[in-house]
Amino acid sequence: MRGLKRFFTNTFPWTRTLKIKLFRSVHLAVALTKAYIRHLLFPLPLFPIKLFTYSLYYIGLLLLKFITRLVKLAFYLLIWPLRSKKNFAKTVFWAAIFSYFIFTEYRFGYLVERFGGYQKFLCSEWLTTRNLQGSVVRVVGGYSEGSGFFVAPNQVLTSFHVIDGEPSPKVIFPSGNFTTPENITANKDADLALLYLGEKQSGMVLSFSSPELLQPNEPVMSAGYAFGTGLPGEVTVYKGNFASLRRSKKNPLDFLQINLDLADGMSGGPVVDQCGEVVGINTASIAGTSFFVSGDSIQHLWPTFTDQDIAKIKADPAVSPEEAVKAFYTYLKARRMEDGFRLLSREYLQKTDFEEWSNRFTDVLDVQIFVTKQAAGKNDTVFVKFSTKNWVDGEADFHFYEGTWQTVFEDGIYKMKKSSIQEVIDPDWNWFYEPD
Repeated sequence: MRGLKRFFTNTFPWTRTLKIKLFRSVHLAVALTKAYIRHLLFPLPLFPIKLFTYSLYYIGLLLLKFITRLVKLAFYLLIWPLRSKKNFAKTVFWAAIFSYFIFTEYRFGYLVERFGGYQKFLCSEWLTTRNLQGSVVRVVGGYSEGSGFFVAPNQVLTSFHVIDGEPSPKVIFPSGNFTTPENITANKDADLALLYLGEKQSGMVLSFSSPELLQPNEPVMSAGYAFGTGLPGEVTVYKGNFASLRRSKKNPLDFLQINLDLADGMSGGPVVDQCGEVVGINTASIAGTSFFVSGDSIQHLWPTFTDQDIAKIKADPAVSPEEAVKAFYTYLKARRMEDGFRLLSREYLQKTDFEEWSNRFTDVLDVQIFVTKQAAGKNDTVFVKFSTKNWVDGEADFHFYEGTWQTVFEDGIYKMKKSSIQEVIDPDWNWFYEPD
């Protein structure tokens, strides 16, 4: 081992010199450090003062060196582009690249904030629109029409004024099929109604999001069937911007203010954010600014929904022939086909059965009765005027009828025996108000 060391030293004599210098440097550094610490610590009463003054000195010295070098660097950067045309061109190029990235970052941050965050920024408006077109339904409440949307697989939310006074509104799906709710609850003061359907539609349910998360000027979309059944086609989707959330201590409802106009027939439709989550429901529109009941208020009011203000079907075919005819068409209107079929007399049933008879009315959305009165000189015969709204190929057709029903008293009620009903083409206004 010693021989190897001697060989290495003889072969590379400079290593011995380097070793000696390194040893002396380390020894000197250790000695200086000890002397510095001894000078700093002693005498002990002066140690705090020395520590404070030395700290200020070295910090000041460090800052002075930093500022000096920073000034030199700034001066160098200023004169570097002027040294040659090549340097100037490089400076302009990199300055443009840097400015572009700064501007892009600023704009991206602005867009993210405007759209309500990174999650909403990445949502597709096209996909949200397509989802609304497959989820929003028409609600036909007799004379009134509106829109609605699923909040549960068998529950459709709409505005109360759409179904006010109508005991059997119809829900028309985007596919064109329609159904009658089995039950209805509502909060009249909040203008909200909940329709309970017999069948479930799990794929059409829209989820809620708190409007508290909306940013000023954030895009939102309102969906509904503009102008009701009078305008065929897909759901109308309007785009606007959220303005503010309005609330009052005197009103339990929070309202969203959005800068868009609603068309007739859109009441009860949803207001959604960029990702398709419900933040409100279409309510009222005034001169370019619309107000919507907030999604938080809707969910807060669920327990207050009752059937107290819901119109009920009142029909008693045992009272008189006129009431029996009125009950017959009321059951057709409500799609209570079994009840309507039970009002057919035994003589009438000899020429039909339930399937054949009910298939005559598969496209009837609504029935409006204008006149039911006893026919002149015939106690068992009733003169009737009524209209039907039929849903055919995605459009509403109106038909008007008048004529007589001869009744017979069977099983404790008056039943339909024989009809003489004819369609009236384009009746004038007198037809609706003046009984013949």
